[in-house]
Amino acid sequence: MIDLAIADGIARVTLDAPAKLNALDETGLRELASAYQEAEAAGVRALVLSGTGRAFCAGRDIAGVDPATDDVSGYLDGLVTPLLRRMSAFPAPTFAAAQGASLGVGLGLLLATDVVYVAEDAKIGSPFAALGALLDSGGHSLFVSRLGAHKALDLIYTGRLMSGTEAVASGLFSRALPAGELQQAVDAAAATAASGATAALLASKRIVAAIRDGELALWDAVAAENRAQAELRDTADYREGFAAFQQKRKPEFRGE
Repeated sequence: MIDLAIADGIARVTLDAPAKLNALDETGLRELASAYQEAEAAGVRALVLSGTGRAFCAGRDIAGVDPATDDVSGYLDGLVTPLLRRMSAFPAPTFAAAQGASLGVGLGLLLATDVVYVAEDAKIGSPFAALGALLDSGGHSLFVSRLGAHKALDLIYTGRLMSGTEAVASGLFSRALPAGELQQAVDAAAATAASGATAALLASKRIVAAIRDGELALWDAVAAENRAQAELRDTADYREGFAAFQQKRKPEFRGE
Protein backbone atom coordinates (compact mmCIF):
# COMPACT_ATOMS: atom_id res chain seq x y z
CA MET A 1 0.00 0.00 0.00
CA ILE A 2 2.96 2.34 0.67
CA ASP A 3 5.66 2.54 -2.00
CA LEU A 4 9.11 4.04 -1.43
CA ALA A 5 11.59 4.85 -4.18
CA ILE A 6 14.91 6.62 -3.63
CA ALA A 7 16.94 8.17 -6.44
CA ASP A 8 19.13 11.24 -6.92
CA GLY A 9 18.94 12.10 -3.23
CA ILE A 10 15.14 12.26 -3.26
CA ALA A 11 12.76 9.85 -1.53
CA ARG A 12 9.38 9.42 -3.20
CA VAL A 13 6.73 8.02 -0.86
CA THR A 14 3.47 7.04 -2.53
CA LEU A 15 0.14 6.07 -1.00
CA ASP A 16 -0.94 3.34 -3.38
CA ALA A 17 -4.45 2.14 -2.56
CA PRO A 18 -6.52 4.02 -5.15
CA ALA A 19 -9.56 1.72 -4.83
CA LYS A 20 -10.15 3.08 -1.32
CA LEU A 21 -8.92 6.61 -2.08
CA ASN A 22 -5.68 5.89 -0.21
CA ALA A 23 -7.49 5.77 3.14
CA LEU A 24 -5.15 4.53 5.87
CA ASP A 25 -5.72 1.72 8.35
CA GLU A 26 -3.33 0.67 11.11
CA THR A 27 -1.17 -1.34 8.71
CA GLY A 28 -0.92 1.55 6.27
CA LEU A 29 0.16 3.94 9.02
CA ARG A 30 2.89 1.57 10.15
CA GLU A 31 4.10 1.13 6.57
CA LEU A 32 4.16 4.89 6.08
CA ALA A 33 6.18 5.39 9.27
CA SER A 34 8.62 2.70 8.11
CA ALA A 35 9.02 4.42 4.74
CA TYR A 36 9.97 7.69 6.43
CA GLN A 37 12.36 5.84 8.73
CA GLU A 38 14.03 4.15 5.76
CA ALA A 39 14.26 7.41 3.82
CA GLU A 40 15.85 9.12 6.82
CA ALA A 41 18.36 6.31 7.22
CA ALA A 42 19.29 6.68 3.54
CA GLY A 43 20.24 10.32 4.12
CA VAL A 44 18.03 11.75 1.37
CA ARG A 45 18.11 15.50 0.78
CA ALA A 46 14.40 15.88 -0.07
CA LEU A 47 11.20 13.83 0.16
CA VAL A 48 8.04 13.86 -1.96
CA LEU A 49 4.73 12.45 -0.69
CA SER A 50 1.88 11.73 -3.10
CA GLY A 51 -1.10 9.46 -3.64
CA THR A 52 -2.20 7.47 -6.67
CA GLY A 53 -5.60 7.71 -8.29
CA ARG A 54 -8.40 10.20 -7.69
CA ALA A 55 -7.48 11.20 -4.13
CA PHE A 56 -4.44 12.04 -2.04
CA CYS A 57 -5.85 10.46 1.13
CA ALA A 58 -9.50 10.29 2.17
CA GLY A 59 -8.57 9.77 5.83
CA ARG A 60 -8.93 6.73 8.03
CA ASP A 61 -10.08 3.48 6.48
CA ILE A 62 -13.20 2.78 8.57
CA ALA A 63 -14.67 0.09 6.33
CA GLY A 64 -14.16 -2.62 8.93
CA VAL A 65 -14.28 -0.52 12.10
CA ASP A 66 -16.87 -1.38 14.77
CA PRO A 67 -17.53 1.79 16.84
CA ALA A 68 -18.35 -0.35 19.87
CA THR A 69 -14.84 -1.79 20.03
CA ASP A 70 -12.85 0.82 18.16
CA ASP A 71 -9.54 1.61 19.88
CA VAL A 72 -9.63 5.32 19.09
CA SER A 73 -6.71 6.23 21.36
CA GLY A 74 -4.60 3.39 19.99
CA TYR A 75 -5.19 4.59 16.45
CA LEU A 76 -4.67 8.32 17.11
CA ASP A 77 -2.25 8.50 20.05
CA GLY A 78 -0.45 5.27 19.24
CA LEU A 79 -0.11 5.54 15.47
CA VAL A 80 -1.25 8.81 13.87
CA THR A 81 0.38 11.34 16.20
CA PRO A 82 3.80 9.61 16.30
CA LEU A 83 3.74 9.40 12.50
CA LEU A 84 2.89 13.09 12.10
CA ARG A 85 5.66 14.02 14.53
CA ARG A 86 8.16 11.89 12.58
CA MET A 87 7.06 13.47 9.30
CA SER A 88 7.26 17.01 10.67
CA ALA A 89 10.75 16.44 12.07
CA PHE A 90 12.09 14.73 8.93
CA PRO A 91 15.69 15.94 8.47
CA ALA A 92 15.29 17.18 4.91
CA PRO A 93 12.84 19.43 3.05
CA THR A 94 9.54 17.63 2.42
CA PHE A 95 6.95 18.22 -0.28
CA ALA A 96 3.45 16.87 -0.96
CA ALA A 97 1.28 16.72 -4.07
CA ALA A 98 -2.41 16.49 -3.17
CA GLN A 99 -5.21 15.86 -5.63
CA GLY A 100 -8.83 14.97 -4.90
CA ALA A 101 -9.78 14.40 -1.27
CA SER A 102 -7.41 15.28 1.60
CA LEU A 103 -9.46 14.60 4.73
CA GLY A 104 -8.85 13.61 8.34
CA VAL A 105 -5.52 11.87 8.66
CA GLY A 106 -4.91 12.80 5.01
CA LEU A 107 -5.14 16.46 6.00
CA GLY A 108 -2.77 15.69 8.88
CA LEU A 109 -0.21 14.28 6.44
CA LEU A 110 -0.26 17.61 4.61
CA LEU A 111 -0.03 19.57 7.85
CA ALA A 112 3.12 17.61 8.74
CA THR A 113 4.75 18.32 5.35
CA ASP A 114 6.89 21.40 4.75
CA VAL A 115 5.54 22.46 1.33
CA VAL A 116 2.17 21.41 -0.08
CA TYR A 117 1.00 21.86 -3.67
CA VAL A 118 -2.63 20.99 -4.33
CA ALA A 119 -4.70 20.44 -7.45
CA GLU A 120 -7.06 23.31 -8.16
CA ASP A 121 -10.03 20.95 -7.83
CA ALA A 122 -8.79 19.19 -4.67
CA LYS A 123 -11.29 18.73 -1.83
CA ILE A 124 -10.25 19.86 1.65
CA GLY A 125 -12.35 20.23 4.76
CA SER A 126 -14.04 18.46 7.67
CA PRO A 127 -17.02 16.25 6.73
CA PHE A 128 -16.86 14.32 10.01
CA ALA A 129 -19.93 15.81 11.67
CA ALA A 130 -21.95 13.53 9.37
CA LEU A 131 -20.28 10.59 11.17
CA GLY A 132 -20.80 12.02 14.63
CA ALA A 133 -17.02 12.26 14.76
CA LEU A 134 -14.42 14.97 15.17
CA LEU A 135 -11.82 16.58 12.95
CA ASP A 136 -8.49 15.15 14.12
CA SER A 137 -4.82 14.85 13.08
CA GLY A 138 -4.15 18.51 13.84
CA GLY A 139 -6.96 19.82 11.65
CA HIS A 140 -8.32 22.23 14.26
CA SER A 141 -4.93 23.88 14.70
CA LEU A 142 -4.38 24.10 10.96
CA PHE A 143 -7.77 25.67 10.27
CA VAL A 144 -7.79 28.13 13.17
CA SER A 145 -4.19 29.31 12.70
CA ARG A 146 -4.61 29.92 8.98
CA LEU A 147 -8.32 30.59 8.49
CA GLY A 148 -9.43 32.04 11.83
CA ALA A 149 -11.96 30.66 14.30
CA HIS A 150 -15.10 31.67 12.42
CA LYS A 151 -14.17 30.08 9.10
CA ALA A 152 -12.78 27.00 10.86
CA LEU A 153 -16.08 26.40 12.64
CA ASP A 154 -18.04 27.15 9.48
CA LEU A 155 -16.21 24.32 7.72
CA ILE A 156 -16.63 22.00 10.70
CA TYR A 157 -20.31 22.75 11.29
CA THR A 158 -21.39 22.58 7.64
CA GLY A 159 -19.01 19.93 6.31
CA ARG A 160 -18.37 22.10 3.26
CA LEU A 161 -15.26 21.14 1.29
CA MET A 162 -12.95 23.81 -0.07
CA SER A 163 -11.37 23.50 -3.48
CA GLY A 164 -7.61 23.52 -3.73
CA THR A 165 -7.79 26.98 -5.27
CA GLU A 166 -9.79 28.32 -2.31
CA ALA A 167 -7.52 26.57 0.20
CA VAL A 168 -4.41 28.23 -1.24
CA ALA A 169 -6.12 31.62 -1.51
CA SER A 170 -7.07 31.26 2.17
CA GLY A 171 -3.47 30.58 3.17
CA LEU A 172 -3.73 26.86 3.92
CA PHE A 173 -1.16 25.59 1.44
CA SER A 174 1.60 26.73 -0.91
CA ARG A 175 0.34 26.56 -4.50
CA ALA A 176 -2.68 25.39 -6.50
CA LEU A 177 -2.12 23.99 -9.98
CA PRO A 178 -4.06 22.13 -12.65
CA ALA A 179 -4.14 18.46 -11.69
CA GLY A 180 -2.11 17.49 -14.74
CA GLU A 181 0.76 19.80 -13.73
CA LEU A 182 0.79 18.99 -10.01
CA GLN A 183 3.30 16.14 -9.77
CA GLN A 184 5.76 17.73 -12.17
CA ALA A 185 5.75 20.97 -10.16
CA VAL A 186 6.32 19.16 -6.87
CA ASP A 187 9.10 17.03 -8.36
CA ALA A 188 10.81 20.16 -9.67
CA ALA A 189 10.61 21.88 -6.29
CA ALA A 190 12.01 18.81 -4.54
CA ALA A 191 14.86 18.55 -7.06
CA THR A 192 15.76 22.18 -6.38
CA ALA A 193 15.82 21.56 -2.64
CA ALA A 194 17.79 18.33 -3.02
CA SER A 195 20.53 20.20 -4.86
CA GLY A 196 20.59 23.02 -2.32
CA ALA A 197 22.53 23.79 0.84
CA THR A 198 20.83 21.26 3.10
CA ALA A 199 22.06 22.62 6.42
CA ALA A 200 20.80 26.11 5.60
CA LEU A 201 17.41 24.78 4.51
CA LEU A 202 17.07 22.73 7.70
CA ALA A 203 18.01 25.74 9.83
CA SER A 204 15.11 27.63 8.28
CA LYS A 205 12.84 24.62 8.79
CA ARG A 206 13.62 24.58 12.51
CA ILE A 207 13.12 28.32 12.92
CA VAL A 208 9.80 28.29 11.05
CA ALA A 209 8.57 25.36 13.17
CA ALA A 210 9.50 27.18 16.38
CA ILE A 211 7.66 30.33 15.25
CA ARG A 212 4.64 28.25 14.23
CA ASP A 213 4.56 26.53 17.60
CA GLY A 214 4.72 29.82 19.50
CA GLU A 215 8.21 29.22 20.84
CA LEU A 216 9.82 32.25 19.19
CA ALA A 217 8.62 35.85 19.19
CA LEU A 218 10.18 38.35 16.77
CA TRP A 219 13.44 39.08 18.55
CA ASP A 220 13.83 35.48 19.68
CA ALA A 221 13.52 34.49 16.02
CA VAL A 222 16.13 37.08 15.04
CA ALA A 223 18.50 35.67 17.67
CA ALA A 224 17.88 32.14 16.38
CA GLU A 225 18.65 33.31 12.84
CA ASN A 226 21.88 34.90 14.03
CA ARG A 227 23.02 31.74 15.79
CA ALA A 228 22.15 29.56 12.81
CA GLN A 229 24.00 31.85 10.41
CA ALA A 230 27.12 31.72 12.56
CA GLU A 231 26.95 27.92 12.64
CA LEU A 232 26.48 27.70 8.88
CA ARG A 233 29.66 29.69 8.31
CA ASP A 234 31.64 26.54 9.09
CA THR A 235 29.87 24.34 6.52
CA ALA A 236 31.26 23.41 3.13
CA ASP A 237 28.10 24.60 1.37
CA TYR A 238 28.36 28.06 2.95
CA ARG A 239 31.91 28.43 1.66
CA GLU A 240 30.87 27.09 -1.74
CA GLY A 241 27.98 29.53 -1.97
CA PHE A 242 30.20 32.51 -1.30
CA ALA A 243 32.90 31.25 -3.66
CA ALA A 244 30.39 30.68 -6.46
CA PHE A 245 28.94 34.18 -6.02
CA GLN A 246 32.38 35.79 -6.08
CA GLN A 247 33.44 33.71 -9.11
CA LYS A 248 30.14 34.38 -10.91
CA ARG A 249 29.22 30.70 -11.35
CA LYS A 250 26.46 28.36 -10.22
CA PRO A 251 27.14 26.82 -6.81
CA GLU A 252 27.55 23.06 -6.47
CA PHE A 253 26.16 22.20 -3.06
CA ARG A 254 26.83 18.77 -1.53
CA GLY A 255 24.59 18.99 1.50
CA GLU A 256 27.59 19.37 3.80
